[in-house]
Amino acid sequence: MAKKSKIEKLKKQQKTVEKYCELRRKLKAEGDYVALSRLPRDASPTRLQNRCQITGRPHGYLRKYGVSRIVFRELAYCGELPGIRKASW
Repeated sequence: MAKKSKIEKLKKQQKTVEKYCELRRKLKAEGDYVALSRLPRDASPTRLQNRCQITGRPHGYLRKYGVSRIVFRELAYCGELPGIRKASW
């Protein structure tokens, strides 16, 4: 489980990205990179890091499911992911 501070920081960054989304788009279209550089660093969506929705783990993240590989495996074994089952041959 990730530290609660890391998870809260991610939520705060997501709000900042949403807040400045339109302004960033407008400034980029105008080519005003000086004004763009004056915005907060966390306003850039590239600074966001994907984290598991359940544990907050940053590594081994599966975009399609929004969870880490470890949680994915547990959910798949329990049958809680529709259309996913353990391969056997």
